[in-house]
Amino acid sequence: MLQDIACEVRGHLGNGKVASYIPELKKVPKTKFGMAVHTADGVEVSVGDAAEPFSIQSISKLLTLILALCRGGDEVWERVGKEPSGTPFNFLAQLELEKGVPRNPFINAGALVVTDYLRQKVGAVAPVVRDYARVLTGSDGIDVNTQVAMAEFAHAHKNLAIAHLLRTYRTIHSDPSTLVREYCNQCALEVSCSQLARLFLPLAAGGFSRILGETVMTERIVRRVNALLMTSGVYDSVGSFAYRVGLPAKSGVGGGIVAIAPGKCSIAVWSPGLDRSGNSLVGTLALELFAQRTKLSVLG
Repeated sequence: MLQDIACEVRGHLGNGKVASYIPELKKVPKTKFGMAVHTADGVEVSVGDAAEPFSIQSISKLLTLILALCRGGDEVWERVGKEPSGTPFNFLAQLELEKGVPRNPFINAGALVVTDYLRQKVGAVAPVVRDYARVLTGSDGIDVNTQVAMAEFAHAHKNLAIAHLLRTYRTIHSDPSTLVREYCNQCALEVSCSQLARLFLPLAAGGFSRILGETVMTERIVRRVNALLMTSGVYDSVGSFAYRVGLPAKSGVGGGIVAIAPGKCSIAVWSPGLDRSGNSLVGTLALELFAQRTKLSVLG
């Protein structure tokens, strides 16, 4: 089935735009496509460029949120909300209008708050995120691409503005420049499709990790994270994504998307060409076809 989906989307490869505001990502060919599925009972299948590492970017927000909830419980919600934003991921006006409290942890303002919260708990966040990804995938080769991180920080003017605004309202406690640099480092983590599907399989398995043979997050955290993915995980196109795919998912401007079929499997796709909202154009199509053929959409 994955081979059929890969053939069906092939004619769309090259469409969309890469994230050109991050120079290193601009170099990635738009013709790349990978897809991997890991089932809750241990079956792993993949197709295309599923073994090639790519920059996960905003998918790292999902990792930091899980870490924050595992280490601090509901305390993180004192500084960030749980509602869809309906605006682009780096939108400033809404943040100021709502007195420095981000709508959710998956827009940039909310992610910066979560990273700031984790810095108080663990110190440097990027190495913790990297090590957590290594443990949950069983892969020691996962690492941060320092060139991508440096290039991203050099062009992080909007994120610095967001961080300064958050600091003005005392929503964060870190120095804005230090926090944004940390955030750029976590976003520059490189993971393949196969590793990405394995990494987030616990969200499809009630918190159980087959790699570790133990529960790594509570069912309560799993339910709440999946709910947030459904309502806020794909920037300002959650409605159209739910309409087409019907699965909780998190995307990144590196072209990756990870989707969760609760109780069944995790699915990861990667194709660098992005739609207007910053989601992988071909990746979204591949997930739509997968949901239709498996009938795993939570919408039936």
